[in-house]
Amino acid sequence: MSKLIQVGVLGATGAVGQRFCQLLEAHPWFEVGAVTASERSAGKYYKDAVDWRLSTPLPENIGDLSVIPTRSTDMPDDVKLVFSSLPADIAENVEADYAREGFGVSSNAASYRMFDDVPLIIPEVNKDHAKLIELQKAQRGWGGFIVTNPNCSTIMLVMTLKPLMELGLTDVKVATLQAVSGAGYTGVSSMAILDNVVPYIGGEEEKMQTETPKILGAFNGTKVVNADVTVSAICNRVPVIDGHTESVWVDVDASPEEVKQAMASLQPLKGLPSAPERPIIVREEEDRPQPRLDRDVYAGMSVSVGRVRRDVVKGTKYTLMGHNTVRGAAGASILNAEMLAAEGFLKQR
Repeated sequence: MSKLIQVGVLGATGAVGQRFCQLLEAHPWFEVGAVTASERSAGKYYKDAVDWRLSTPLPENIGDLSVIPTRSTDMPDDVKLVFSSLPADIAENVEADYAREGFGVSSNAASYRMFDDVPLIIPEVNKDHAKLIELQKAQRGWGGFIVTNPNCSTIMLVMTLKPLMELGLTDVKVATLQAVSGAGYTGVSSMAILDNVVPYIGGEEEKMQTETPKILGAFNGTKVVNADVTVSAICNRVPVIDGHTESVWVDVDASPEEVKQAMASLQPLKGLPSAPERPIIVREEEDRPQPRLDRDVYAGMSVSVGRVRRDVVKGTKYTLMGHNTVRGAAGASILNAEMLAAEGFLKQR
């Protein structure tokens, strides 16, 4: 890119918003020109409004920005793209306002994921679904658009499922062990999660079950036709800070080596700054992957897979793990935006 694209971060003080700011600090294509938060934070410097929780220092260039309200009318004129880490109930109206006013919206929120005219994208899997953008703009009369990334657990699962489609995949069962950072800083109290496993995460199972067929589906020129894949999920919260682990059973009748080779063959994206050199890393150690050892591989943008073996009843089972706030959230939205920029979707407002 010859000139940095000015971007904004909506909901910049939250857990995912902070991760956006961290990942965008020295981005070669994007420059954060605005950060938004609630009205009580508006007018403060970002460094004074945010309770920075990441292990890296707060970016100085972003820390000195003044927080603005989360309204499209307050966004600076030179910003053409916004990253949304807003709660779903707020995002529904706010993101539409931004798209209507000509902004590109790369959203981590769940509000628009399942709309027929909104792309739900993992670039290594279904970047052709971005063609829905022109239909979306025409149907809604928007000058801009909304593109979404999937739920954090769905992203990691689908990256491993895409290569298995060629092996006849139709049925998936998954049990997740999800890190507490996925619930935000105040999402699970310490007294609730320490020495404990919570076998319920509101809406999580439904997201995995409905988002997966859409992502794996085919764009036929007018809509996405869902893949004939059924997913059954059980989701659990565990006392891990970062890194979602998933135990997966698939009805693929292939040898473990064939499954490993298929997963390892998922092609990396070329020329995008956040794209990992290896989207899926197949581990041969019998006790991997593990969050502490594997979540930061390729800057947290790869998914690690291990314990690939035949199931005693039918098919294949394996374990996967990925960084939930990087590959599963902010990093996913940024990678989507990089793909859109490279494909020419980010035009001047």
